[in-house]
Amino acid sequence: MILVSSCLGGIECRYNGSHAASEKIRKLINENEAVVACPELLGGFSTPREPAEIIGGTGEDVLNGTAKVVTASGEDVTELYMEGAANTLAYAKQVNAPAIILKENSPSCGSGFIYNGTFSGQKIAGSGVTAALLKQAGYHVISENQLDNIL
Repeated sequence: MILVSSCLGGIECRYNGSHAASEKIRKLINENEAVVACPELLGGFSTPREPAEIIGGTGEDVLNGTAKVVTASGEDVTELYMEGAANTLAYAKQVNAPAIILKENSPSCGSGFIYNGTFSGQKIAGSGVTAALLKQAGYHVISENQLDNIL
C-alpha cells in the first residue's frame, strides 16, 4: 500500500486549511492502492495552523539536533514535527508501504526541496523532517512531482 500525504489526496489539512489534490493520487486511493497520512496532524497540530519552516538546516539536521522547526511568529515546534515523523514512520511500517509520496516544499514532507527558514518563499535542496526520517529508515520517498517515476 503506497503511503501519501493527506493533502495530496484532497484532504484540507495544509497549514492554511487547503489541499493540494492530485488526480493520480486520488485514483490510487479510490482503487485501494494508497492510504493517506498527514505528519503534522499526527504530530498534534490542528488545521489551520501557523506556517513553519526549518531554521538552520534540513530535516536531517532537525533529526540530529542541529536545526529546529519554528513558526512564522518564532514558536519552536520541533518536537511536534518529530512526533509526527515518528508516527508517520510507524504507520508506513504498519501498512508495509513500498513507496511514499509526500508534498514537496513542506517542513515535514519535502523530499527534495524545503523553504529556507526565512519565510521569504526561498527554497533550498533538502528534506523535511518526516521525509528525512523515512529515508533514513530505508523507504523510497518521492514528491508529487515525481509520480511518473513510480506510476
